[in-house]
Amino acid sequence: MPLEDRDPVRQRGQQVDGKVSGTPQPEGTGDVPAPDCSRMEVTAKGWEPGPALGDGDVTPGGAPRQQEEALMAELSELVQKVVRSSSWWERHGVDISILAGSFLLLPAGFLCLRSAQAIPFLAGVLTLGVVHHTLTVKGSHLASHNALTESKSWGKVWAVFFIELCSAFTVEQATYNHVKIHHGYTNVIGLGDSSTWKIPFLNRYVYMFIAPLAVPILTPLVALDLLRNVEWKAALRTLCCMFLGLYCHYWLLLHVSGFQSPWSALLCMLLTRSLLAHPYIHVNIFQHIGLPMFAADRKPKRIHLMSLGVLNLPRNALLDWSFGHSLISCHVEHHLFPSLSDNMCLKIKPVVSQYLKQKKLPYNEDTYTSRLRLFLRRYEELMVHAPPITELVGIQ
Repeated sequence: MPLEDRDPVRQRGQQVDGKVSGTPQPEGTGDVPAPDCSRMEVTAKGWEPGPALGDGDVTPGGAPRQQEEALMAELSELVQKVVRSSSWWERHGVDISILAGSFLLLPAGFLCLRSAQAIPFLAGVLTLGVVHHTLTVKGSHLASHNALTESKSWGKVWAVFFIELCSAFTVEQATYNHVKIHHGYTNVIGLGDSSTWKIPFLNRYVYMFIAPLAVPILTPLVALDLLRNVEWKAALRTLCCMFLGLYCHYWLLLHVSGFQSPWSALLCMLLTRSLLAHPYIHVNIFQHIGLPMFAADRKPKRIHLMSLGVLNLPRNALLDWSFGHSLISCHVEHHLFPSLSDNMCLKIKPVVSQYLKQKKLPYNEDTYTSRLRLFLRRYEELMVHAPPITELVGIQ
């Protein structure tokens, strides 16, 4: 969630008093959030390119706009049937239990760090690292989409708690950059194209294997820079929450885990907070960059945009727990229906995948190792040079 954008308001409009200027509202992004360049590595068979006309004139395959809107409406109805038949436990309870269980593991993690023996100490580092990423990635992501509760008021409370207190970031900029921009303009050049994850001056090995260790340091620094663009009351709240969260972690290491040196406590904070930083960075680039990119005035409508520009990774027990299904194996489903919880994205996955394949729409899937090899092999093309614009499905 943090670092979704470095300073997007300078390029994409500025958020003032809860309003955004300079950026058109994307389709499907209102009070409810709307559902990352080269040739496609994963495509659906039978996909035929159509005329590259303006958005809303002709869609991929030559289908008229009304037909495409009917496809999205039909898929939405199928998904709504699944949601309506699901219990509160399925809609919210499973994910809340995972977050609550992570909190309950915190005392064990801090106490394990008191041990002078290697195995208990490493167990404490692993426990705190997994808990940290569960709260900051899974918790913050769900909170930004208000997917933890059906109450908007409680949704705001959870967003402040997970994004600001746990993640040391700013709610206003996190939700604006992620929900409004990344989701509203998925794979649209200059908006939601995930280009802010690129650091062109780093070589492939430094970026993929060393730079992620700096994420815990860069996250609050980026947040402090972005605070210039929010209302002073929100900025003050963010500063207080960030300081409280970081200081509590530091204090617990000194007084519960028994660290004698402030520097050793700070080093342990960096270690636990960067434990899963590598897959965090990798997942964010694997699932969008390398797929079709579009100009803002020539992008297809929503169902094609999301099916073309989003990719699912296989299920992984550690990442499913820490990051959530919507960021790993159900990313396509999440982009189509972003207000659903991780467990519900997993539940609707068979419906969405079957529907897209039945309608001969792309349903992109690939393995983590395959994407890693691709990015190492074509790093200059994907992460340094600007991605080519895709006009519908034809490469420009």
